[in-house]
Amino acid sequence: MANERRARILVAKPGLDGHDRGAKVVARALRDAGFEVIYTGLHQTPDMIAAAAVQEDVDGVGLSIMSGAHNTLFPAVIAALKGHGADDVKVFGGGIIPEQDFARLEGAGVAKVFTPGTPLGDIVTWVDANIKPREGL
Repeated sequence: MANERRARILVAKPGLDGHDRGAKVVARALRDAGFEVIYTGLHQTPDMIAAAAVQEDVDGVGLSIMSGAHNTLFPAVIAALKGHGADDVKVFGGGIIPEQDFARLEGAGVAKVFTPGTPLGDIVTWVDANIKPREGL
């Protein structure tokens, strides 16, 4: 089992949101926990995120948003992943997302939504339990 591959996670900031401290903190926590992490940087379009996910052969995409556009951008990323043939990549996200929007996002295919103040250990534990390396990679 020592050679078993850990999940590869892409952390992305969709849209015009310019605040990335939380995304960087989560990316570092996942990296420190042994995951392979790719951070795309600020101002990514849904198609740029999906293309990077395919290029990097990731197993999961973590989205961070503070701008309030989560109900538009998260589903757009999921649609872009499907358009790139990567509909088996799990998407999770966090940021300033009102609890009343969780069900809508989950209905659109977001596997998990985290809010500010979620302990990093909880995020790492969820990723470890729910995002596994995809077959054939």
